Amino acid sequence: MEQTPSIDEARATLSAAETDWSKSSFSNGGASGCFEFNFTVPGHVGVRDSKLGNASPVLVFTARELDAMLAGARAGEFDGRIV
Repeated sequence: MEQTPSIDEARATLSAAETDWSKSSFSNGGASGCFEFNFTVPGHVGVRDSKLGNASPVLVFTARELDAMLAGARAGEFDGRIV
């Protein structure tokens, strides 16, 4: 049975990953405000800014955390917030 890496191990692996990043099919190729996702580390999902590519910081979520964050975004929980 494969052991799930720790969050720190996942972050290190995903931060070094130059391949296996994908963008939503809803992104129209040249769109500048897109996220890329990487699902290669068991139990974790990497998210980065497509504009920065390999220079982007990588956020690491569990599948459950990513589902909750996306549900909140769809529900408008983050509307109007400045980051």
